[in-house]
Order: sequence, then C-alpha cells, then structure tokens
Amino acid sequence: MDVLDAIKGRRSIRKYRPDPVPDEVLEKVLEAVRWSPSWANTQCWEVIAIREPEIKAKAAEALPPGNPALSSLRDAPILLVLCAIRNLSGFKRGEAMTDKGDWFMFDIGLAMENLCLAAHSLGLGTVIIGLFDAKKIESLLGVPENLSVVAMTPLGYPQKEASPPKRKELVDFVHLERYRKSEGT
Repeated sequence: MDVLDAIKGRRSIRKYRPDPVPDEVLEKVLEAVRWSPSWANTQCWEVIAIREPEIKAKAAEALPPGNPALSSLRDAPILLVLCAIRNLSGFKRGEAMTDKGDWFMFDIGLAMENLCLAAHSLGLGTVIIGLFDAKKIESLLGVPENLSVVAMTPLGYPQKEASPPKRKELVDFVHLERYRKSEGT
C-alpha cells in the first residue's frame, strides 16, 4: 500500500470482528512502532499488548461513560497501551533542551501514527484513545513510576469500512512565508 493511500484511507474504527489477530501480524504492527522517529533516537516508548478479556474490561472502566471507544476496548481482540519513559526524550544530561519540556508526547504521537498506518495497511483497525484515567491504567497494568501511559488503541479487524470525514482545504491552514490571519483565528 502506498504511504499516501494509507494516510488517506486510515479511519478511527470503533467496532471490531472477534477474529483473532495472528502473532506475526501483531509483530508487524509493533515493528512500525520500533522504527518510529524519536528525539535523538531516544525511543522513549514502551508498549503493553493485552489480549486477556478481563484486563481489557478493567481497562475500559478507566474511560468516562459515553466515550464512543468504550466498547471497542472490550470487543477488539487486542488492546495496545503506549507508555512513555519520562525525562528522556528532549533531554540532554538531565536537562530539557526546549521550552516545550519533555518531548515524549510528540514521540509517542509519532509511534502511534506509525502503529495506526501499519495496522491499516494490514487490514486492521485502530482508534486512538486519549481520554481516560491514566493513573487507573498504570495501576491496573503495573506500569513503573518513571513511565506515563499516554494513549491506547484497540487493534482488530473492522466490522465494516468507515467513510472519510470532511477535511479542511490546504488554503485553510497552509501559510506561505508568514502567518496570515484566517477565519477562526
């Protein structure tokens, strides 16, 4: 699959078939995380792959009621939890190198995007979940104190194909040479 086709074709999937994801397919998705870019190649990510239904059900309890991804955590064959090692990405000799501080959110975002695109290219679906009680997930999964749970995604075969959402036109967000005032800013 062409990279642009993967980018344009990827969708947030919230309903999954119960078909298991073979280990070799999961490994290909995780390889995409492995090869993600990161600040100074710090590779600050850790991934927890969960197949156990009881653990997935407990993880779902960390989402607020009404979250549209709630049932997908329980129903998808796999739940992937992306964690970040704090004070590593964006740091040199223990000191933050930019005014943004810890760079882990950026690096985990890159890793999650690689994960989602690889999954899509293999016929799998994902939905990035960021609204949840991270402390509950960290406690449930025994995540060490120097790590932060950043995002989760169910992983499995979609029940159906999702239609594309409306996207802004390039002229609505691309600025040449200098920022130009636009509607809404």
